[in-house]
Amino acid sequence: MKAKPQEKNKRATNHPTQHHWHEMNRKQRRETMRKIQSEDLSLEVIHPDAAGIDIGNESHYAAVPPSRDSQPVRCFGCTTAELKAMAAWLQQCRIRTVAMQSTGVYWVGVYDILEQAGLEVYLVNARDTKNLPGHKSDVQESQWLMKLHTYGLLRNSFRPSQKIRTMRTYWRQRNDLVQSASRHILRVQKALTQMNVQLANVLSDISGVTGQAIIKAILAGERNPHKLAEFRDPRVQASEEEIAHYLEGNWQPDLLFVLKQEQDGYEFCQQQMAECDRQLAQYLQQREDRSQGAPLPEEKRKGRLKKKSGNKPQFDLRTGLFRMSGTDLTRIDGIDVMTATTVIS
Repeated sequence: MKAKPQEKNKRATNHPTQHHWHEMNRKQRRETMRKIQSEDLSLEVIHPDAAGIDIGNESHYAAVPPSRDSQPVRCFGCTTAELKAMAAWLQQCRIRTVAMQSTGVYWVGVYDILEQAGLEVYLVNARDTKNLPGHKSDVQESQWLMKLHTYGLLRNSFRPSQKIRTMRTYWRQRNDLVQSASRHILRVQKALTQMNVQLANVLSDISGVTGQAIIKAILAGERNPHKLAEFRDPRVQASEEEIAHYLEGNWQPDLLFVLKQEQDGYEFCQQQMAECDRQLAQYLQQREDRSQGAPLPEEKRKGRLKKKSGNKPQFDLRTGLFRMSGTDLTRIDGIDVMTATTVIS
């Protein structure tokens, strides 16, 4: 009765293609490597027209089956012309699918060129291709990728379409600018604190209307705390007297210089964010309208209506997303328009 499980395990060992390389344990990987290197016929060929590329900074090594070319491993540079030459060589060798590792950002240019040439590209995690015994050269690595891909042992990573990637580029650039602006504001607050200008004690956000007006007045040469307090916005809870009490500073030229530098950096980030908003709005307007003429659901939830805008884009992003995707993700509790944009991109 115990022979059946053993027989079952034996059958499973003879068909390693049922599992991806990263799903195997060490023993299974050693056995699979032995079969691959000995070209064991018990391994099922999934991708007969497969190639492997070892991605590098200055050069890339591409490997094809030995029967396809007298020089099955070739080295190509990283320029666009050489990448196109690599794609042409792979097509000449009747290659249909290519596997390569996601090394840094060097793979992006290779991926795009091969995709444009009509080749299927498998982008794999380097952790899923390790365990090749001995010292690995670039030639061995490309051949190893080709063999793993030939037997269907690699898992392809998801990469969205070019339309989504374009939107993601704009959105990530904007998020980077938001973070940079936040760092500038922190350094502005530090410079003010070092001069004993305790503006943050009476204003919850020095990047708001009142805070920015006071900082610009300080940089323009105003030192009178009562005149600075006159820039108070009516919505601020603290009175002018309270604000003036915290604006009597110990002014120092070096810290004023730092304050100006950081304020200029913050304003520059704001300008760059505005440019990103214009570019993103234009891009969303050019996308296909998938709403099919359906109206955007009206937002009636009080919590959403009262929520501060913060760093939201200066255009109707919710309408643009609804037009592009055909659905309003903000109807889901916990997902605002900023989160919805991150999910889509």
